Amino acid sequence: MTQFLDVRYQDVGGGLAGLVNLYQGTCKLDYTGLNLSDLQAAISGRDVLLATHGFNVNRADGIASLSNWEGLLRLPEPAVFAGTPAAFVGILWPGDSAWAHGLDYPDEPKIADHAAKLLAPFIDANFQNAASISFASHSLGARLVLATINLLNLPVRRLTLMAGAIDDNCLNKEFKAAADKVGSISVLASRKDTVLSKLFPIGNLVAGIIAEGHPWWRAAIGHRGPIKLPPSNMVSPYLIPDTYLYNHGNYLPIDDTQPPASLFPQPVIVPPQGTPPPTTDGWQAAFSAGFVLTRFK
Repeated sequence: MTQFLDVRYQDVGGGLAGLVNLYQGTCKLDYTGLNLSDLQAAISGRDVLLATHGFNVNRADGIASLSNWEGLLRLPEPAVFAGTPAAFVGILWPGDSAWAHGLDYPDEPKIADHAAKLLAPFIDANFQNAASISFASHSLGARLVLATINLLNLPVRRLTLMAGAIDDNCLNKEFKAAADKVGSISVLASRKDTVLSKLFPIGNLVAGIIAEGHPWWRAAIGHRGPIKLPPSNMVSPYLIPDTYLYNHGNYLPIDDTQPPASLFPQPVIVPPQGTPPPTTDGWQAAFSAGFVLTRFK
């Protein structure tokens, strides 16, 4: 059973709840309430990985994808995770409360920022007995976790941004203070991500015409990685080989038939450009999980 911090008000669309609600489950059918004391017991003395989804994800899909991904990570297994035991906590937020067929639109970033104002004080108050706190995100969830870290008093050990639907200079400008608070940062990006390459630049007013360096330039960190020099606490490499044809939906799928991350030799690294893709069926989700597992360890 995956444990969740849920700040949704409705199952589909809608705004934020008034507080952080606690649930556990593997799908919408078995999604039930969780006592705070049970959550605190589950994370006490453990390295906690909090992970969240991106835009246009309803509650049912968020539960399914994050629960599936926890299974791929296999964090509690001693054979995979040596040393301090680990715990996984999913974060659900109304990333589908607004959808304008493009990522860089005004409403969803505001929702992510407001959700962070609920999550940060809750984590500060209730995760103090965890051995450490780390975050992983997909797509627009990057803004949610960075905004949360910005408001946290507790230290953050690791941060992994997968397919980040947020500006490629966010770690140097808007969220520099948050980036400076993290022990190490990892980015997983793909130039074959058609969502980030074709839809995100709509925020530039005319996609592909405004050049890098122009004040209106907006490219996603999950497409080509961070612009210019990455922060000193960022771990490289980060760019998935173009030959992998790794798209936006490959990182955090709902399908629960994917192979576990343990099928990939540890540590999982980002191979050099030109590397042929793996031949195992459903390898994409195991690749992203293996990458995060390695950077989390």
